[in-house]
Amino acid sequence: MCGIVGYIGQKNAGEVILDGLKRLEYRGYDSAGIAVISGGKMTIRRSVGKLGQLEKMLAKEPLQGSIGIGHTRWATHGKPCEENAHPHTDCTGKIVVVHNGIIENYLELKKELMSQGHTFKSETDTEVIAHVIERLSRRPARRGPESADHCARLLRAGRYLRG
Repeated sequence: MCGIVGYIGQKNAGEVILDGLKRLEYRGYDSAGIAVISGGKMTIRRSVGKLGQLEKMLAKEPLQGSIGIGHTRWATHGKPCEENAHPHTDCTGKIVVVHNGIIENYLELKKELMSQGHTFKSETDTEVIAHVIERLSRRPARRGPESADHCARLLRAGRYLRG
């Protein structure tokens, strides 16, 4: 079980998401993290332990931006550590993912993606999602409105995932 919060708006996303994660802390207390976009740049903060650890980090290194996602984790794949805390990224750092659930075929996908040059930073099943989306982003554009549609990529990525 995990807690997930997303925000798009006029307020500081880091503060809004942290507040939302506090309300969901009972859903995961192994680790927590937040990713925020500001000025076209993604910034991620993650910590091990209860949400208070992330809150202390954010007090010293605040996140600024109006778009973001956050996650509290109950470990299923990989030990509780900063590398396994969500959010996870692809090789470029442009695709950021949080996830609640289990990807049953993540090991076979991870092996396939690694053979194609993808580098993984965690032991989690969730990180595979970011790399599958990245792989789909590298493919030649299709004709029609789907070619530039990020939502369509997400839907196509889901076809590869079991769980």
